[in-house]
Amino acid sequence: MRLLKRGMFLLLLKLTIALESLWILSLLTRSNPGLNPSSVLENSWLEYTDSDDSPEKVCNCSAILQGEREALEQAKLLTVTKDFHKSVHIPDEHYVNATEDCSAFKLRRKYLTSPLSQEEEDFPLAYSMVQSFERLLRAIYAPQNIYCVHVDKKAKSSVLNAIWAITDCFPNIFLVSHPVDVVYAAWPRVQADLNCLADLYNSSTQWKYVINLCGQDFPLKTNLEIVRTLRSLRGGNSLESEEMPGYKVGRVRNSHKIIDGGIQGTGKAKEPPPFNITIMSGNAYFVVSRGFIRSVLEDRRVLALMEWFKDTYSPDEFLWATIQRMPGVPGSTWPHRKYDMSDVNAIARLVKWQWHEGSQDSPDTVYPECHGSHVREICVYGAGDLQWMLKQHHLFANKFDIDTDPVPVYCLEKYLRKRALSGLQ
Repeated sequence: MRLLKRGMFLLLLKLTIALESLWILSLLTRSNPGLNPSSVLENSWLEYTDSDDSPEKVCNCSAILQGEREALEQAKLLTVTKDFHKSVHIPDEHYVNATEDCSAFKLRRKYLTSPLSQEEEDFPLAYSMVQSFERLLRAIYAPQNIYCVHVDKKAKSSVLNAIWAITDCFPNIFLVSHPVDVVYAAWPRVQADLNCLADLYNSSTQWKYVINLCGQDFPLKTNLEIVRTLRSLRGGNSLESEEMPGYKVGRVRNSHKIIDGGIQGTGKAKEPPPFNITIMSGNAYFVVSRGFIRSVLEDRRVLALMEWFKDTYSPDEFLWATIQRMPGVPGSTWPHRKYDMSDVNAIARLVKWQWHEGSQDSPDTVYPECHGSHVREICVYGAGDLQWMLKQHHLFANKFDIDTDPVPVYCLEKYLRKRALSGLQ
């Protein structure tokens, strides 16, 4: 009887949402004659709505995305409200219990169970995820893609259990075969990605591109928009890769080692890089082709270079950028500085650095001021950043922190899901 009542409730919920969608559909088709009404109605129940009873529903996301002051002030007020933070916090144990019935979990959380288009089905993507939270996974999940999740060996057992429980519900999501103890700014951070990349490359899914993520990333584009952007690269890669700035030189010229869970200089100078390779500067984020990863795993020059990088400081800021400029690596560019690419021009990640923020009138300003807070001189986005962010060409943005401010993620979730289901790409 309980199952029958639950089934009737879900049916009524779907019907209610469908009726609401008919009204939305009439507006969409009037302004978009090429829109396929049947595809919108078929998937309308997957849209995120206030009936999902998410605590953040008190926010007016439509107004926030339009930059309306009152809505932004209300969102800002919520970030300092203790009761609101208590209501949005989800303990790790919740996911262990929620995934006991995987079908119910995927239905309740509205995971996509089939590709939304043939174009997306024909262009599977791979994701290397160093740690994760479920809302990021749900935002990027598509059944034709493949996902490797690396959980730090230092992570609490409750975190590992929660992530394992979630991944066990999906055939295309798996935990990395060789987890490592991640150390900030040291080689193990790179090794975590490398282990996932190897597992992804050796999987049966013939993915086209791979994107690496961490738990504080969130997408700015739908899966179809990402697919179309990557198709336009025509086998090329997109990541920051520039001439080495002077203040970073010591990070790669001098030897470092891990001591008591941190990285310290040894006072010893390193030998020059192998094969006379020019070291380039970049960051930890990349969007690269399958061929690029083949070179990472098999090219003897790259293997020698990685060995050389193991005692440098923050090697993830240099390794990927350097490989991208090596002749013969699929999708690479020439090492000449005319081919330098900044993080602003690359599509991999939108990051606001504090020293580049400022007034639009200033010639030194790269982007407007952060509306959230700062951690290690990087903006942790607030609701006021969303309108600007969605105008950028990047696929993902960093950083978000749902523990301090879940509103930006909530509004992005709703925006992207509605966009994906409506076909407005």
